[in-house]
Amino acid sequence: MPTLAAEVPGPGPDAPETTKPVLSLREVDAAYGNVQILHGVSLDLFAGEVVSIIGPNGAGKSTVLKVIMGFLKPWAGEVTFDGEPITHLRTDLVVRRGISYVPQGRIVFKDMTVSENLEMGAYSIGDKGQIARTMDQVLTLFPRLAERRKQVAGTMSGGEQQMLAMGRALMIEPRVVLMDEPSLGLAPRFVELVFEKIGELRDAGMTLLLVEQNATKSLSVSDRGYVLELGRNRFTGPGVALLADERVKRLYLGG
Repeated sequence: MPTLAAEVPGPGPDAPETTKPVLSLREVDAAYGNVQILHGVSLDLFAGEVVSIIGPNGAGKSTVLKVIMGFLKPWAGEVTFDGEPITHLRTDLVVRRGISYVPQGRIVFKDMTVSENLEMGAYSIGDKGQIARTMDQVLTLFPRLAERRKQVAGTMSGGEQQMLAMGRALMIEPRVVLMDEPSLGLAPRFVELVFEKIGELRDAGMTLLLVEQNATKSLSVSDRGYVLELGRNRFTGPGVALLADERVKRLYLGG
């Protein structure tokens, strides 16, 4: 079994050796008010990878994504994208660099149709032809959305709204997609569908960073994973190795 490192400062043991990460966090501290949540968190994401961040409630998983997106400015440390610092960029500038975000809780524009929601995801794209081509690709990936493209989003099921949130994030043709708890609160059949679509995106070469409470499902579709505990790196390794590791199973997977 591959060895899992504790307090990992850099790439995991199964990270590519000949390429540079497209996205990195280095020794990031972050807080809400005076309450520190992240303590020196580091991770790397390489092009074409799916990487999961798992851990118990309150571990700081979603906070990592908020720091990357610029929703939360860190106390210390650095976030880089393509080797350039983005630590203090506004969120809209982070998006324009090519990072998109699927928020927790199936957040969609409930009074807009499916098509209008997807168009909102492409707000930074000025080429109408590109928007139309990308929408066709998204509707091909999510046939359920194609069937409901004129339906008002607020009348859709929770699982359908999650498909819409994922599709909207793809409308800028992102280089990296961050997903925060994509299966949270969904019926089992939609949980399966969400991870099926994540697998299809992985197979298409998309670069994904997942935060997910369903650690077993998440690691099963991931190249690598990071385990956070109390806002600190605890373990990292290939997804299959984390699934098999007795410590991880005992502490985080209910084994």
